[in-house]
Amino acid sequence: MFKKVVFCVLCLQLWSPAYLVAAEEAAPISSSYQYFELEPDIITNYIKPGKKLGYIRVGIDLMVKSNKALEEVELHEPLIRDRIITVLGEQSEEKIRSVNERQGIRLSCLNAVNDAIFEVTGDRPVEDLLFTKYLEQ
Repeated sequence: MFKKVVFCVLCLQLWSPAYLVAAEEAAPISSSYQYFELEPDIITNYIKPGKKLGYIRVGIDLMVKSNKALEEVELHEPLIRDRIITVLGEQSEEKIRSVNERQGIRLSCLNAVNDAIFEVTGDRPVEDLLFTKYLEQ
């Protein structure tokens, strides 16, 4: 009976929160990628034939590889938003509505963001740009 009690106590100690925290701190994180969410979503209009306006709402996450890159993205967020709005505003209705063209728009936004930051810092910190929401009207 005494052995069972000692065994239970040892098991509880091994799986205690303090032990788990120590184990998590000892294990390094294998991936250093981080995501920066542009808040609020970008809402702009796009080229539409006739006198009607087309609207698009896009949620965007930017993937960066290091803390330095994350700081650069945070610092230059207004510039990033401006470039993305410019790219989206230049698109035609057919491109905005096409699922196949969405990838091209995403890549255009990624290149515009990296080019804008490169002009200021000489670095291209954004590894990828993801559309988390994509609503058009």
